[in-house]
Amino acid sequence: MIRFENVSVTYDGAPEPTVQGVDFEVPEGELVLLVGPSGVGKSTVLGAVSGLVPHFTGGTLRGRVTVAGRDTRTHRPRELADVVGTVGQDPLSHFVTDTVEDELAYGMESLGLAPDVMRRRVEETLDLLGLTDLRGRPIATLSGGQQQRVAIGSVLTPHPSALVLDEPTSALDPAAAEEVLAVLQRLVHDLGTTVLMAEHRLERVIQYADQVVLLSAPGEAPVLGTPAEVMAVSPVYPPVVALGRLADWSPLPLTVRDARRRAADLRQQLEERDDIAPQGRGAVFDLRLPPRGRDQPQQARSRQQPTPPDPLGEKTTPRRWFKRRRTPTHPSSCAAEVQALAVTRDRVQALRDINLTVTPGETIAVMGRNGAGKSTLLNTLVGLIEPSAGSVTLGGAVGLVPQEPRDLLYTDTVAAECAAADADASAAPGTCRALVSELLPDICDDTHPRDLSEGQRLTLALAVVLTARPKLLLLDEPTRGLDYAAKARLVTLLRGLAAQGHAIVLATHDVELAAELAHRVILLAEGEVIADGPTAEVVVSSPSFAPQVTKILAPQRWLTVAQVRESLA
Repeated sequence: MIRFENVSVTYDGAPEPTVQGVDFEVPEGELVLLVGPSGVGKSTVLGAVSGLVPHFTGGTLRGRVTVAGRDTRTHRPRELADVVGTVGQDPLSHFVTDTVEDELAYGMESLGLAPDVMRRRVEETLDLLGLTDLRGRPIATLSGGQQQRVAIGSVLTPHPSALVLDEPTSALDPAAAEEVLAVLQRLVHDLGTTVLMAEHRLERVIQYADQVVLLSAPGEAPVLGTPAEVMAVSPVYPPVVALGRLADWSPLPLTVRDARRRAADLRQQLEERDDIAPQGRGAVFDLRLPPRGRDQPQQARSRQQPTPPDPLGEKTTPRRWFKRRRTPTHPSSCAAEVQALAVTRDRVQALRDINLTVTPGETIAVMGRNGAGKSTLLNTLVGLIEPSAGSVTLGGAVGLVPQEPRDLLYTDTVAAECAAADADASAAPGTCRALVSELLPDICDDTHPRDLSEGQRLTLALAVVLTARPKLLLLDEPTRGLDYAAKARLVTLLRGLAAQGHAIVLATHDVELAAELAHRVILLAEGEVIADGPTAEVVVSSPSFAPQVTKILAPQRWLTVAQVRESLA
């Protein structure tokens, strides 16, 4: 169905190919998973299937890509639309209509399908993806996860023979992700649809794959094999595989069920040591940033990166639309206090009766289904949304990294973004760039932000915000697009910030991130707090939000592979 024959792609101005030696086949009716670290070219490989690469992106494609016998070099994306449905990392870039129902119908209208066929397929897709209650909603009012489901539904309605999906579950809560993956499984098994999918959250998808294609480094030829074969050599792997490697299980388990069957001996070893390892252990980055440039002589401001003992300070200046409020202030013992907060948007009660206290050094994970009010809470804390009732009191500057990091990026290169961030925050030149290098070392100065992967853009936006030294840092889906190595660096960085007294509130669907990082978890449902407590207590008792290690080693209360490794050591 999809065939790559010695394919390489070199973008204009790039000294080396982004991908090369790509040679594999996706048979009809199989789900093939594309994995690898951030920035190795997974999105480029996917774009070559739909013809977006090189017809839309530019650059040079060598070799041959065929889909259902059509050569993508001679067929433009519109000439492949009836056989390939594509959903990229950013669902907003796909939408051309205003409401959910219209968006689901648009692709079929473009292909000239009969009205009765269109109506039936829209209803089927609404049911498949759990979108029935949203059919008349404006797309702009949906949460990020809801928009992701609409984007997937819009390419399902024309019934393409092949689907190309770039991180389809990245913005979905665990339950919604399972629903989407169950739909894809049904399409593959029952209808013979061919699926090529890239995903970083392997704990969600690895068990569904028939084959896995590993891109391990930029420009290197991919490795193709069964999920177990590839996970044995892959530099990226889910917690269940990490636990299997630690316990020396062979073959490696890919599902919680398989791991539980082998975990009896491991549980026995841990039986007398089932106390949860203290949160926040492990190495931290040295976050002693250079002093702000305001008090330095102009000639002393250079690309050098001194490291005086002052940690991140608190003074900040506005950047673009980005708001960081300092008033009203609160005693330093509290980073933020929310009392009886309510928010109504477009006649929808988004938040109701929220009471929350955030203390310095505390990391809080806000979790819940898509549309539960997580992003609304963060936007209200930073001042982008005004409360309908109640109050928000802050103890210092606040910085937000939104779901869409491009909202913070507006220059033409990474270097220019970093320079602008330094200037906006009155920081020493090189401060922002040092943070970018710490989190993701392979980003080049002259790269345009829109040419970065979703995870790389998020890393750049995070560095921009951290340059301004907020006392309260708000992160909305901070691991979207990040591979496991980049996520580990982010966790270490955030632990370092918390250790220095910075408060962190993150809205996330990533249960593994919450297990690794959060001292406390708050669960939201329909705008209300339904649980608030220590991470171990909240996630262990929740089937949807429990991490893989917890499920494998239950009833013992372990959260992460690192905790198990530390105990065994």
